[in-house]
Amino acid sequence: MNTAIIKPEWSFATIVLMVLGFIIFWPLGLAMLAYILWGERFGGSAEKADAWVKSKKHWAKKCRNHNHGYRHTSGNAAFDDYRGDQLKRLEEERQRLDAEVSEFHEYMRNLHKARDRDEFDRFMQSRKEERREKKKDRKEDRDD
Repeated sequence: MNTAIIKPEWSFATIVLMVLGFIIFWPLGLAMLAYILWGERFGGSAEKADAWVKSKKHWAKKCRNHNHGYRHTSGNAAFDDYRGDQLKRLEEERQRLDAEVSEFHEYMRNLHKARDRDEFDRFMQSRKEERREKKKDRKEDRDD
């Protein structure tokens, strides 16, 4: 189900928006054209768009690993071995850096969670103190 206000189809509104986009700033017109042509593929939901991007990444990774049945060689076996070793080392380094980025994001999430917890605890403490003071004031008013 597509709940978009402007449907990705060739209609008067989409054509006008595309032309205006090209007049104002050409990437806007190009983005509108892409939306008209390929918007239905995403179905208007972020989940479908993420699934589509994930499938394309999987396809690209599969193609990179298989090299479409041929291998790029220089004709020199020693250089090809060296290049293979360097590419393997770079891939390991990239994976290590990706792991570090993930760890950093996790650290930041935990840091934000701790800060939020601390702010919430302070709020609850101040609220509790306000209630005590109100009860104390009411009790003093009754005693007078």
